[in-house]
Amino acid sequence: MLDRRSFLAASAAATVGARDAAAAPAQVLRIAMTASDLPTVTGIPNNGGEGFRFLGYPVYDGVVNWDYSHPDKTADAIPGLFESWTIDPGNPNRWIFTLRQGVTFHDGSPLTMDDIVWNLRRVWDDKSPQYDAPAAPIVRATVTVLDRWEKIDDSKIAIYTAVPFSFFHYLLTVFLIASPRQWEKMGRSWTGFAKQPSGTGPFRITRVVLGQYAEMTRNETYWNKSRIPKLERMIVYPMPEPTTRLAALRSGQVDWIEVPPPDAIPSLRDAGFQISLWPYPHTYPYVLNCASGLVFSDVRVRQAINFAIDRDGLCSMLNGTARPAYGFYPPDNPLFGQPKLRYGYDPDRARDLLKQAGYGPNKHAHAKIMISTSGSGQMVPIPINEFLQQNFAAVGLDVDFDVVEWGTMLIARRSSPSPATSHGDDGINNSLGYTDPSTMYRLFATASFPPAGTNWGHFSSARFDDLATRAQNSFDRAEQTKLLAEAHAILVDDAAWLYICHDLNPRAMSKRVRDFRPAQSWSQDFTQITMA
Repeated sequence: MLDRRSFLAASAAATVGARDAAAAPAQVLRIAMTASDLPTVTGIPNNGGEGFRFLGYPVYDGVVNWDYSHPDKTADAIPGLFESWTIDPGNPNRWIFTLRQGVTFHDGSPLTMDDIVWNLRRVWDDKSPQYDAPAAPIVRATVTVLDRWEKIDDSKIAIYTAVPFSFFHYLLTVFLIASPRQWEKMGRSWTGFAKQPSGTGPFRITRVVLGQYAEMTRNETYWNKSRIPKLERMIVYPMPEPTTRLAALRSGQVDWIEVPPPDAIPSLRDAGFQISLWPYPHTYPYVLNCASGLVFSDVRVRQAINFAIDRDGLCSMLNGTARPAYGFYPPDNPLFGQPKLRYGYDPDRARDLLKQAGYGPNKHAHAKIMISTSGSGQMVPIPINEFLQQNFAAVGLDVDFDVVEWGTMLIARRSSPSPATSHGDDGINNSLGYTDPSTMYRLFATASFPPAGTNWGHFSSARFDDLATRAQNSFDRAEQTKLLAEAHAILVDDAAWLYICHDLNPRAMSKRVRDFRPAQSWSQDFTQITMA
């Protein structure tokens, strides 16, 4: 199936690429994604961060957006369709948001506060006609604390959180706004809406060929005049196979590829292609199933697996497209804290820890890890995991792989680790991000076991829970940083996950691509790019 999809995607790229070269205006950017299928186009993209990067934020605005203008630091949250917000001084659970005026959807209809309420019901009201059952869990997996809302008037809305939550505005970056009028026009269904989508973003979708490509054109009337795209069109193709993407770039079928094969980077540079490497809030781990009775329920086994891997050797194999990870955050991040353990490559210490846990030459530890063939932030998962498998075997840990498609993995990680979705696996090799200060709580807190959150591995620490909860209850930035740094040190010392590396967001581009400034974000700003 993957080979067939790669073939279809490559064929589509060749056909459309030839058409573009022959007849299209110069300002056309063609991008090959790592996704195995085209992300959904209705304002709640699937396919993880890559879906939001290419068919989410370019087409739809969030009520809160990301700021791409400071590439020297992690992207921060800024006003989007909500132009401002305040927290009720008498009730820290009550946030009051003011709607931006003068915004229109791609279908020409004006944005109103009733449209915001309509979209809230799309995600949180399963009795509403517009409720989007397949997509709503994607948003709810991040926005876990929304309790209720009340429209105050045509310009203001109050949204209540279930608990005091100082990072709430960050969560709303995944809440993108689609046009209710277009949904009505297209038959009152999201399947119909997908044929002619309508958001408020800087690009508008003008053509979708399912499984092959989506074409976007410049929104000349975008409300943020500084971000009206310089490109006339942008076309994105799913191409999960790295060699297929590489061939498409070399042949001129596309101008930009996500995640070039690491071993091809030197030759691409020699041939005049641009290689973009830039840090972003990314961690590549094994999310370990810590449930009682399983191999990773023992902290000594979790620590052993962290001492067993050669991170520097792995990053060298990846041609410098990643850097070693020693925790959820990198050591230069203020939230890294001061953990007692530093996981260097120490096979002897790994063997000793496994011995303390009851394993040895005649009794190996066994684990099965779910890995994907491709996907957003997954880099090159097959070669990476083959490298790690050799490290594990050298210390007496036998690891088998459950190889699945990216979409299957995303569903598994949002669910409890049951046999139906997780196949009895002991871990999931799922790239994840520290996009905002509340991410740790969603991924590691006891209260975040699915479906309430995304702590798939059921890691649990009362001390961590206390620190993370106090941090999000506080509205003092210095106090938040202090508490979260202490909480992160626990995640390192208790080896909640196997911390492998931090991706440097590699992409390869034709020399024709100009004015791209990579942001430290899972999404990027395509509005300033030009084609030479």
